[in-house]
Amino acid sequence: MPAKYDAIIAGGGHNGLVAAAYHARAGRKVLVLERREMVGGCAVTEEIWPGYKVSTAAYLTSLLQERIVRELELEKYGYRVDAKDPAFFSAFPDGRHFLMWQDRAKTLEEIAKFSRRDAEAYPAYEEQLERLSVVVEDLLLTTPPHFPPGVMDLVDYLRLLGKLRGLGAKDLVALIKVFTQSAADFLDEWFESPEVKVTLATDGVIGANGGPRSPGTAYILLHHCMGGVEGHRGLWGFVRGGMGAVSEAIAASARDKGVEIRTNATVSKILLRGGRVGGVMLANGEEIEAKLVASNLDPKVTFLKLLEPGDLPPDFLHAIRKFRCEGTSCKINLALNGLPEFRGYPGAPGPHHRATMHICADMDYVERAWDDAKYGRPSERPLLELTVPTMYDPSLAPPGKHIMGIFLQYAPYTLREGTWDELREPFGDRVISLIEEYAPNIRGIIEHRQVLTPLDLERRFGITGGNIFHGEMSLDQMFVMRPVPGWARYRTPVQGLFLCGSGAHPGGGVMGAPGYNCAREMLRIR
Repeated sequence: MPAKYDAIIAGGGHNGLVAAAYHARAGRKVLVLERREMVGGCAVTEEIWPGYKVSTAAYLTSLLQERIVRELELEKYGYRVDAKDPAFFSAFPDGRHFLMWQDRAKTLEEIAKFSRRDAEAYPAYEEQLERLSVVVEDLLLTTPPHFPPGVMDLVDYLRLLGKLRGLGAKDLVALIKVFTQSAADFLDEWFESPEVKVTLATDGVIGANGGPRSPGTAYILLHHCMGGVEGHRGLWGFVRGGMGAVSEAIAASARDKGVEIRTNATVSKILLRGGRVGGVMLANGEEIEAKLVASNLDPKVTFLKLLEPGDLPPDFLHAIRKFRCEGTSCKINLALNGLPEFRGYPGAPGPHHRATMHICADMDYVERAWDDAKYGRPSERPLLELTVPTMYDPSLAPPGKHIMGIFLQYAPYTLREGTWDELREPFGDRVISLIEEYAPNIRGIIEHRQVLTPLDLERRFGITGGNIFHGEMSLDQMFVMRPVPGWARYRTPVQGLFLCGSGAHPGGGVMGAPGYNCAREMLRIR
């Protein structure tokens, strides 16, 4: 006789684990099913080479909601974060460099090397982003109102407008600009130095299908300025034990609340009984019954692979098919027997090795990289973000060794010519050659290399198109429009089926908010 549960979570990524933990916290019987041999989705630590424990996909934390950390007691289960300091290091072709520190005074000294006017403007810029972040963060753990709205939804929209009361006229204008402008246009209003602007603009294109001059990238910039570490807003940090420690802490909390977690258990079909959810079928043919199912898989996998077309309304099915979710990001992981030595900042180790290290000369450089990608070509000279987590947690590698993560834009999922299986390693070689221009010793210190293209991200982590956000985070696919208009409240057209992953509001990043919000909506059903 099939096992019965109050709820099944399909997909053991961090959002699915959060949804399960909160469900069990309310006394429900919950089962999590994960197709891989480990939980965590893209937030995992894998020993891909002997002695090297690598955050293969996600590599930093900031957005994980403090409420979730507190209520699920994640620190009790081993969750520890070291805040990055310096935050950023940018190396420029002329040998100059730029460091951004937690200490504002030190950052202002660095900015003044490029522009005294920008150093004077920066505090006001940072304070405005702080005010905007407070407002937008307040929406992260909110279920979006119905859209298009009806008369009965007026109260929800008035409540939403009430969240803007603390903003003055200038900030309201800035908020509208954040949601509509490009990162470049937004930054042009504040700064004059190309070096300062490009360093700040990188957050606007990470994971985005667009360049710094693409409308909407200003919001991605703000998205990456939210959250924080150790109570400091906007800071990013390295998790002790790698990003898998985030997922393992949530899983341990969930298990202590009674959640059953099964790995190597692939959900192949969502079962319907009398037009509503009845459970799931696994790839091995096993059927498991449940009153509710929440999918932590992306919208296309959930609705186009786990259900039959006839199970869904035609207009909803059409909208999901049009949902944009092709990725343009690539992750390269390296095992090193030393540290990169930059021409513009001699010496190793140095403070710059503790930062996110940028290789992107100026805004035009990044825009040209995007120009390649939008026509189906891997960027000839991509934007690179380099991190060395072993500077904070040496236990991730053998003694004296290091791990380096390279997150880059742009590597389009759909190629005009060739395949990623053909281009993967040549592209990896190109990236190493680019780093070599700034850090000449890089090639000689590499012991192992792993290149994960968007196709590899899709294959390994099950995310359609290799999109790290489960779908583009553009204005027409956010908030009341995510994943599609009319269905942004975690419920779906199938009664009893919910969406708890990054394809739901508020989108991507290791934040746990979609899982938290979905659990709240599921618990409304008795």
